[in-house]
Amino acid sequence: MLSSALLSLGVAGSALAWPSLGHPRHSSIARAVHARQEPAAVKAKEPVAATWFASWHADEFSLANVSWNKYTTVSYSFALTTPNISFVNISDPEVFKDFVSTAHANNVSATISIGGWTGSLYFSSAVATAENRTEFVKTMVSLLEDNNLDGLSFDWEYPNAAGIGCNTKSPNDTENFLLFLKELRTALPNATLSAATSINPFLSADGTPSTNVSEFASVFDYIQIMNYDIWGPWSDTTGPNAPLNDTCASNATQKVGSAVSAVEAWTKAGFPADQLVLGVAGYGHGFSVPPANALNDSILNPYSTFNKGLTPPGDAWDDAPVNGTLDVCGNPQAQGGTWNFWGLIEGGFLNENGTANTAEGIAYKYDECSQTPFVYNQTSGILVAFDNAASFTAKGQFINSTGLRGFAMWEAGGDYDDILLDAVRSGAGFPEV
Repeated sequence: MLSSALLSLGVAGSALAWPSLGHPRHSSIARAVHARQEPAAVKAKEPVAATWFASWHADEFSLANVSWNKYTTVSYSFALTTPNISFVNISDPEVFKDFVSTAHANNVSATISIGGWTGSLYFSSAVATAENRTEFVKTMVSLLEDNNLDGLSFDWEYPNAAGIGCNTKSPNDTENFLLFLKELRTALPNATLSAATSINPFLSADGTPSTNVSEFASVFDYIQIMNYDIWGPWSDTTGPNAPLNDTCASNATQKVGSAVSAVEAWTKAGFPADQLVLGVAGYGHGFSVPPANALNDSILNPYSTFNKGLTPPGDAWDDAPVNGTLDVCGNPQAQGGTWNFWGLIEGGFLNENGTANTAEGIAYKYDECSQTPFVYNQTSGILVAFDNAASFTAKGQFINSTGLRGFAMWEAGGDYDDILLDAVRSGAGFPEV
């Protein structure tokens, strides 16, 4: 679980290390670019093969389990914002101690993700005034330099939006965020700065997506579009967790977001395609669906009505809520219903090679528009929208064909035997390793 200890941040040095061939099990692209020695404006735009390391799963998926040699960058999750701008709360600090050294030992760039769903409460106040921005810049510089990190990734969920529900927010969040980032870029001209973002550009003061985010491209090396959680237990029907495309949907209610529409939105708003990294999901969402709703003449319906009052348990990492347990906003914790890819295999939905376990009565459907799969257990009534090797290959091919910078997978521990990781790498044109 997230540590409550606050880590004080100071000053030290850092050196970027790029991945090289090595470990017999985990492999990656060799890198020769000297990013630390080049000004930010002329950095070579090297392909990105990234993932997030979720510290709270370290007991089940340790640093030693990461396929380091198949990534260029791994981001530690998370450093949480606090009411004190001079401090961030690093989750599981004992794990973090070993993270950077392990990444560098494997010639992988080590970054840390600041914020997240539960850690974005105080972003708005941290950048609200010139004085606060300068102090927060000092905090970020110390975070990077004290820990020998290669970069910082901002996962503010979301500027000018409540996110989890109790975040501080302001109509000026996006403008203030940019001012903060410009000051931070001046202080860290050679560090890798990135952000995990919504499928839509940052919100403007009136609450609509900004129509011009080109200035963010001068301060970020790249952004990671979180093209997942598009549909989930909060939706009106079941639907794809991480659709590649929704522009082909025949029903307007199914056009709620996708990789295709997200890239179009960001590039139309002035953010270059070669600074966009596509976020991909090694997990899916489960729904309670009666057979009469899920199946039509034995064909699985990806957009089924479901029991919104009963979210089924997910895999072993989907902790059941304990009575009286509250989230950071003080609300009762709800069942997540999340299934990692390995969990679908463990739970009998998939075979060990990642294909549907149809021999055991699992219904399977690959939706050609969204390019995502669905499985349904007719006994338990659980339908899961997820990603498999075919959908990850399709996403990789999309990355390659549209000239995106690369991919970032949430999370490193969600895969099984690198089935998803190898698929997206192959589709995107990374060399086989």
